[in-house]
Amino acid sequence: MATALKPAAITTAERQAREQLAACYRIFAHLGWDELIYNHISLRVPGEDNAFLINPFTLMYEEVTASNLVKIDIDGNKLAESPYPVNRAGFVQHSLFHRLLPDVHCIIHTHTTAGMAIASIEEGFQATDFYSSMFAGQIAYHDFEGVTIHPEEGARLIADLGDKRIMILRNHGLLVMGKTLPEAFQTYFFLERACAIQIATRQAGTPLRVPDAVVAAHQRDVLTAAPEGMRGLAEFAAMTRLIDRKDKSWRD
Repeated sequence: MATALKPAAITTAERQAREQLAACYRIFAHLGWDELIYNHISLRVPGEDNAFLINPFTLMYEEVTASNLVKIDIDGNKLAESPYPVNRAGFVQHSLFHRLLPDVHCIIHTHTTAGMAIASIEEGFQATDFYSSMFAGQIAYHDFEGVTIHPEEGARLIADLGDKRIMILRNHGLLVMGKTLPEAFQTYFFLERACAIQIATRQAGTPLRVPDAVVAAHQRDVLTAAPEGMRGLAEFAAMTRLIDRKDKSWRD
């Protein structure tokens, strides 16, 4: 007989992680990057081995709070009592990367219109503007194999990812990983902007590619303003203030 789960004591570090992740879900909802009750942003629990926070399945992003996030293990099993189910099918992909990539603490997966559009065009992501030049040569691709619920797809996902931490899932959507949640958020924000701009540019006419030498110089210089470990902190804090002005219930 399985042991019933009980409410677990929450450390200060876990509480801070819960608030950060809940804020991120609300920010995504505010920006229109949510998809009904689907998609995920997962975050490691600081100081705990193979413990993660993820959205409660059946709730919309605008309903996520710090307290209703579900704490799970590497296989998607609950580690603490929760009235909400976990979409294990959605965590199959996340658990693979969390398990094998120790530097990955936050993973974002979306089905936005711009992201899915870029994932569905033959030429894929192109360096045609300020934002997209940040990512030239840094994006992996994985061909569509259907719903990502089959463990055997994992080896192919890892092989396709290589040493990169951004992946375009062909005909599917975007996948971004980060050492911290603010870093992953900043990366995702710029990537989503670049996808939207590329679609707009294609509609306007023939896109003008940025020369490789300019791309290289741009990538060298663009992130110098934020020291290692500080990427995305200011942007994420600004968006947190915005959603606080809108609705503070995510802190509950």
